[in-house]
Order: sequence, then structure tokens, then C-alpha cells
Amino acid sequence: MATPHEARTPSPARAIHSGGALLAYFALTFAVTWGCWITIIRSDAAHSLLGRFFLYVGVFSPALVSLALTFARSGAPGVRALLGRLLPVPVAARWIAFALGYLLAVKLTAALLHWLVAGQWPRFDLSEVALIPFAILLSTPVQAGEELGWRGFALPRLAARFGLARASLLLGLVWATWHLPLFYLRDADTFGQSFVLYATQVVAISVAIAMLWARARGGLLLPMLFHASVNNTKDIVPSATPGAHGVFSAHASLLGWLGTAVLWACTIAILAWMARTERERASLYDEVVAPVT
Repeated sequence: MATPHEARTPSPARAIHSGGALLAYFALTFAVTWGCWITIIRSDAAHSLLGRFFLYVGVFSPALVSLALTFARSGAPGVRALLGRLLPVPVAARWIAFALGYLLAVKLTAALLHWLVAGQWPRFDLSEVALIPFAILLSTPVQAGEELGWRGFALPRLAARFGLARASLLLGLVWATWHLPLFYLRDADTFGQSFVLYATQVVAISVAIAMLWARARGGLLLPMLFHASVNNTKDIVPSATPGAHGVFSAHASLLGWLGTAVLWACTIAILAWMARTERERASLYDEVVAPVT
């Protein structure tokens, strides 16, 4: 009979997933996405049928690669277990409210700080605010195209090695970098914007999503809801710099940096909670990873 320590020690086969599988996952995801997006940029074919195909293959590659690797390692049962993470799980109502309102609260706080610092309110865009609830509802399932990969495949493996706090920071850096070609795609809303500002914000958002992932015991629907909410509320208080062309410059709008400061004030508190409660999640990572290894 195994001792408690032995029961927690991964077998050599299980240990592979936290190293080799992560490297394979990140390498393949970047190869597919960047290959597709760079092809569009170089050919300036974003509006063609083939260009849209390449665009969406790149967008959904985090999920496609995670499913392919899971099938290669665990077959159909592993894929079913991974897809099962998309199903609703019981969560406290406050975490649903957090997922829906976090970025909007950050944006409004940044707007208030802008008024205090600069003496004027930033521009608000309320032209489509009535459509936002429907947009979030419709786009939440679409976020599976990323979340099956980033939070379904990569996060639990990173967390098993580094703990949730460091894993969420590392994944945030990877996730932000994955978007880099879109800063050179002429019709993307990130075209020419500051990647420095963007990456700083995305790492903070990655920490918040990881917290929701943990609160949902590895379920992906809550992170997907958060992701959809971020995408659909970020422009209520627009912070992009018109005509910007400094991708690796820290030059960005005052509102953008104020929003980043608010995000990181919240992020530090979330990271402290993660560090304080890490032992309580000792079984979560194995629970999520084991069926798909």
C-alpha cells in the first residue's frame, strides 16, 4: 500500500506532462498562430476569404493544439475530460459578478483618477452599451478557442510545477506574447499600439482569470465569461492612442497607464491570496491534469 507521500508523487509518465507537454504545447501553438498571422500580415490579405481563414485558425489554435496533444496522449477519454471542463460548475454568485464587472470597475476607477490627475474626464463610448450583455452572452462560448488551451491545458501544468501565483504570471507573459503579430496587422485594434502597456495589462488579467479558474475548481466557463466580459467592456472607456506606431515603446495614453496601475493594485491582492492558499489547492492540479495525461 502506498504511503501518503508516495500517493502524491507523480510517476515518471505523469511527470512528463509538466515539462515536455508544456514545451510542446507552447511551441506548436506559437508555430500555428504566428505562422497564420504573419502570412496575413506579409500578404496584406486580412479581408480575403483565405486571410479570414488563417486569422481564425490562429485565434483558435490554443484550443486546437490542446485537443490534439490530449488526444495523442490520452485518446478520446482524455479529450472528453478536457471538454468536460467547459460545462457549468457551481460557483458563488459573487464570482460571476466579478467576472462580469471587474474590468469595467477598473476602467471607471481609472477614468475617475484621470479626472483627478488631468482635470478632465476621458472619452466615454456608450453608443453600444445596451448590446454589451448580448455580446458577452454570444461570445462566451467562443472563448473556448483560447481557454481550452491557456487555462484548460497550460495553467494546471504550470501551477503543478510553480504554484498558481507564479504560473498565472508566467502564463500571462506567454499569452501576451502570443498576441504580438496582431500589433502589426493593419486592421486590428492593437495595430501600432504599445505592446509594453498591453503586456503589463494582460499579465494582470491572467492572474485574475487564474483566480476564477481556481474558484471554479478547474472549470473553464467562469474564465470564459470573464474573457468575454473583458473583450466587450474594454472600450466603454477607450484608452488606445490614435495613430500610435510604437509597438515596443512605453508611450501610451495616461488613461491606459492609470488603468494598469489600478489593475496591478488588485493583482497584488490576488497574488497574496494565491500564495496564502496554495496548500489548499494541493489536489486540484492533479484532479484537473490526471484524466488528460
